Amino acid sequence: MKILLDESLPRKLKNDFGTGHEVWTVRDKGWLGEKNGALLKLMTEDGFAIFVTVDRNLPYQQNLEQLSLTIVVLRAANNRRETLARLIPKLFNRLAEGNLPSVIEIF
Repeated sequence: MKILLDESLPRKLKNDFGTGHEVWTVRDKGWLGEKNGALLKLMTEDGFAIFVTVDRNLPYQQNLEQLSLTIVVLRAANNRRETLARLIPKLFNRLAEGNLPSVIEIF
């Protein structure tokens, strides 16, 4: 599965996803500073299935029903790697369930 990590996430969080998926950061792709609408379009064109962010407002700012990807919002007390890394197993458990909606929140 091809996963993109938002620029608001720590870059090293990528290492916590293991090797079972193709994980990129916005920085890796050279998409830093892209507005959400343009970023979602780039992701769709590049074949990403999952976009991971901490931006709780993103699902309300875009028409996500028309996209062929799932946005995962990590909800934590802060966006430190140590805190967010604890949510990664929960994220994988949810992905394994299948039947993914356009937005998933992981607490």
